Amino acid sequence: MSKILLIETATSVCSVALAEEGRVVARRESDAPNAHSTQLPLFIKELIDGVKLDAVCVSAGPGSYTGLRIGVSSAKGLCYGLGIPLLSVPTLLGMASHYYRQHPDYRGLVCPMIDARRMECYTMIVQRSEVGVQRLRDTQADVIVPGIYDEWLDKGEVTFIGDGAEKTRDILSAHSNARYDDSFRISAEGMLPLAETKLAKGEVEDVAYFEPFYLKDFVAKKSVVHGLRES
Repeated sequence: MSKILLIETATSVCSVALAEEGRVVARRESDAPNAHSTQLPLFIKELIDGVKLDAVCVSAGPGSYTGLRIGVSSAKGLCYGLGIPLLSVPTLLGMASHYYRQHPDYRGLVCPMIDARRMECYTMIVQRSEVGVQRLRDTQADVIVPGIYDEWLDKGEVTFIGDGAEKTRDILSAHSNARYDDSFRISAEGMLPLAETKLAKGEVEDVAYFEPFYLKDFVAKKSVVHGLRES
């Protein structure tokens, strides 16, 4: 089996995992401020020291613009330097896959949610399948309002996970089929089954041209310094 380095930096969590023979053998994670820029290089160095990698897999987004840029840049640098393939996994799909692996008996749907500020979340609707997970609705930026997921909730249980889920609880939890799992934490290891499948099928990214999936354009805020004014 292949040795794959997994990098997840789409949210406030900086997570790196090393997988060998189909299982995660080491992992480093931090949700400290600025962990992506300060801890990611250290985590990578610790995990790959003396290891001959076969591929690097990075969480492709959507999520934090800065976090995604840092994660993808690091993954590309490794792939360039080592001459190995670059893999990518949609962040929300990786989250759902991780949840199903943690809860093998759960047969309902999963709606992973990443906070996109205010009452907006990046979301996806996912179900368990014979080959792992299947997208029923692809990634969208949803403004969370009452009834937005009734199409799915009316059919059965839907579990909402991720850092965007908590702010939706008061709006969505009135439906009897809405479930929340506060114990879920995003982790690089969630990408492993999807990464292995992609590597086996040769579904690799172009290292030179691959870009994260931001979903929305990045808007830089104007810096305001008191006492200064534009000329």
